[in-house]
Amino acid sequence: MEVMSIKKSPEYKDKAIKYFQSKWASTNSMKVYDDCITNCITTSSPLPQWYLLLNRDEIIGCAGLITNDFISRMDLYPWVCALYIEKEFRGNAYGSLLLEKAKIDAKIGNFSYLYLCTDHIGYYEKYGFKYIGTGYHPWGESSRIYSVEV
Repeated sequence: MEVMSIKKSPEYKDKAIKYFQSKWASTNSMKVYDDCITNCITTSSPLPQWYLLLNRDEIIGCAGLITNDFISRMDLYPWVCALYIEKEFRGNAYGSLLLEKAKIDAKIGNFSYLYLCTDHIGYYEKYGFKYIGTGYHPWGESSRIYSVEV
């Protein structure tokens, strides 16, 4: 398994855009992933980062490291977002590979903590994340917020 950073391997940009769109985008949000992934390549900022998890040449997962995950706690960052592992590869802790890469890059970017918002209870706790409160999304829903020290 290999975690591929799109910022460091821009030749994967188009594959990454299509993959993230297929897992996370609606018809109305396709351009969000296209624009963000395309522009992460040229910025000197440590954020955003977009990752693919490769099993040989096959993409089996993804995640992002971003400044805000459309949540009210804009005082907290960076955020892990869009973590996804293909169903047939779940149950092998492959998500932890993407989380570890995000932790490493957050630390390199001089951040002390990493955050995420989710409705999953029990998954992220296995990887050191602790529940710290509730955040609110612009579309009226709320999510649990977790943090981990990097």
